[in-house]
Amino acid sequence: CDSKRAKNAVLALLPITGWMRLYRVREWLLGDVLSGISTGLVAIMQGLAFSLLASLPPSYGLYTAFFPMLTYFFLGTSRHISVGSFPVLSLMVGAVVTRLVPDDGPPANITGFDGLTQDQQRVLVASSVTFLMGIFQLAMGVLQVGFIVVYLSDTLVSGFTTAAAVHIVVSQLKFVFGLDIPGISGPLSIIYTLEKIFVQITSTNICDLVMSIVIMVVVFIVKELNDRYRAKLPVPIPIEVIMTIIACGVSYGFNFKETYDVDVVGKMVSGYESPIAPSMEVFKESAVEAFPVAIVGFAVAFSVAKVYSIKHDYTIDGNQELIAFGVSNIFGASFRAFAASTALSRTAVQESSGGKTQIAGLISAMMAMIVTVALGFLLEPLPRSVLGALVIVNLKGMLMQFREIPYLWRKDKPECVVWVGTCLGAILLGLDLGLAVGLGVELLTVVFRTQFPRCSVLANIPGTDLYRDHKDYLHIFRPNGVKIFRIPSPIFFANIEFFRDKLVEAVGFNPLRVLSKRNKALRKIEKLLQKKDDDVTEKGLRDLFCQTTDESCMNKEEVDLPTDLKDLPFQMDWNAELPANISVPRVDLHSLILDFSAVSFLDISALKGLKTALKEFIHVDVDVYIASCDAHILEKLHSCMFFDDEILTSMFFPSLHDAMLHVLEKHKEDKSKGWVV
Repeated sequence: CDSKRAKNAVLALLPITGWMRLYRVREWLLGDVLSGISTGLVAIMQGLAFSLLASLPPSYGLYTAFFPMLTYFFLGTSRHISVGSFPVLSLMVGAVVTRLVPDDGPPANITGFDGLTQDQQRVLVASSVTFLMGIFQLAMGVLQVGFIVVYLSDTLVSGFTTAAAVHIVVSQLKFVFGLDIPGISGPLSIIYTLEKIFVQITSTNICDLVMSIVIMVVVFIVKELNDRYRAKLPVPIPIEVIMTIIACGVSYGFNFKETYDVDVVGKMVSGYESPIAPSMEVFKESAVEAFPVAIVGFAVAFSVAKVYSIKHDYTIDGNQELIAFGVSNIFGASFRAFAASTALSRTAVQESSGGKTQIAGLISAMMAMIVTVALGFLLEPLPRSVLGALVIVNLKGMLMQFREIPYLWRKDKPECVVWVGTCLGAILLGLDLGLAVGLGVELLTVVFRTQFPRCSVLANIPGTDLYRDHKDYLHIFRPNGVKIFRIPSPIFFANIEFFRDKLVEAVGFNPLRVLSKRNKALRKIEKLLQKKDDDVTEKGLRDLFCQTTDESCMNKEEVDLPTDLKDLPFQMDWNAELPANISVPRVDLHSLILDFSAVSFLDISALKGLKTALKEFIHVDVDVYIASCDAHILEKLHSCMFFDDEILTSMFFPSLHDAMLHVLEKHKEDKSKGWVV
């Protein structure tokens, strides 16, 4: 037993031991190698480009394509995602970098910055934020809170990533136009950045602009061809790599840096530097930003991994993924890498080009290592505008998510509000605050849906035991004097009054008002009886009082009329003809059935409100029944002393049909009066 538990623990912590034993070398190895090469080329280009989003020298993007993958290879449960830089995370890290180390001002007062150049300060900030992000992810994985991503709905993530794409486009415009614009972070930073771009628009570097437009057009066209002929192409055409090589060659041959004042990548770091420790002061300054970065990074990676795990029929573990990404980011940050997750486009290349396992990911990491160690100098003449153009053109999928707005508005308006609220919040306030705004809007829509559910009056479909909303069917059976009311949500403190209002609206009368009118009528009748008005006694009250004790005449002067009538020796027939000066609302309802099939819980406040509502109907001679109540709710009703002399356990029925049969049996004389619409 102990050895089996130890084996399961090893398999859980090191998923590689599971799939590596099943590895089919002859069938899978060639596909993994080809996939790794293809993915590596894309990862190299994206690493260089996304490092600009993080406000870092391009060579550090290659670190992110290498180090995190080494640990994920052993710890990750997904066999297909490509671990590395992701534009949204890069931008979120870049916001912290530019806040602590701005372009046009002194850096933050951090002791660890002493003696460092601006680039080194920025690398320290980015790696420290990534280290803290990894700590958050690792802690959540150890504490088994992988379920936290369920609060990030697809709609919220779509709106958030669309806003991030807008931020990314704006941040790359300075490279496309060749302008010298400092990085700006914080609320409304996108507005201030656009303002600076338009102020300097006349200083545009035409060479940068033309190169960017040509590259965006060519890459866009080839990517469309890749999508259209995906089934016929063995691997997608690596157009980013091809255009990067051409741009490097043209820039070097025509000396763009000197001739046209083009900003190029410049000196690439050759090889790997020694590990560094994170800065505690940066931790304090960036803790608020690092947590949403950790959440977004995991949510994106987990959602992509889930898609491919379903497609290829294997399981992934959310908590183990948190541990894997936590360790990967901590390890990568120690070697100056910045935040790692996955990119859908890169993962799609890895899977579509034949990748079966993370051996493809390991080979792609080796490709990044080769470029870093031996070939980095070849990328030094590469114009930064080319990287900016590649970033923008790869955002097509994110930007096309704007098309979801009309669909969501037609199908589900609260979801549309979540999308628009998240997107606008993230665009105007920044990605970290925007995510908080999106979560707030999303929770408000949940409260709105449960606080104001769509209640309905049900009716029987003739010839069946089914009960549906009477508005949805032409032919239904509704016995006279019976109402079936359904509330499709939990009943709690926030919606109990709404429930009571809708119930009154459904039955067509307010039981409290009816009871009040009846009590007033009783007092009037008592006065009339005390005056011994023969006309009233003979005509007005002959049908009002129906003897239940015997047929003899009662001495009405001695009758005490209580407000609830339960001590009277006779039964009141309030639907009979009353004296002219006595007005009481007519109640044609004798039975009310409440459908609790969708009520998942009741809190104490709702329980008290429900008890009061039921007694109000009982006091006006309406029998109340509750059908399809959950067993746990029944237990709570018993434990909270819900039942008494008026509210009995016999009011509860296992199904609507059982309750209806009981009502029809009890009121046989009305059975023939039911009507079909």
